[in-house]
Amino acid sequence: MIGHASIYDPSAHAGCRVLVMRYWPRGVRRSRVDVWLKDAAPSIDLLRAYAHEGLAWPEFERAYRAEIDARGDVLERLRALEREHGCVTLLCHERIPPAEHCHRQILAALLED
Repeated sequence: MIGHASIYDPSAHAGCRVLVMRYWPRGVRRSRVDVWLKDAAPSIDLLRAYAHEGLAWPEFERAYRAEIDARGDVLERLRALEREHGCVTLLCHERIPPAEHCHRQILAALLED
C-alpha cells in the first residue's frame, strides 16, 4: 500500500515513512522519517518553474513524470520498501487537501500503475 501525507501531520504516517523532498523540512526531527529519498523529489529547476515562473500543473506533471522515468531506480526502490514494509507513506512539506496539487500524488499514482 502506498499513501502520502504532509510531514507536519504525524497522525497520517503509516508503515515506512519516506521523505520525497530535495531539502530537509524545517523543524522536523530525523526520527520522524525512515528513508530520505531525494531522487524522488522534483528537480530544483522544475520546482522553480512551477512555484515562481507560472508553469501550469499539467506541464509540471508531465515534466516530473519524465524526471522520474529518467531516474529508473526511484520507483523500484520505493516498490522494494513497499514489499519489505507492506505500507509506505510518501512525505513532503505540503499541507494539501486531496483535490490540490503535490508531486507526492503523482509519485503515488506512478507506483500504483
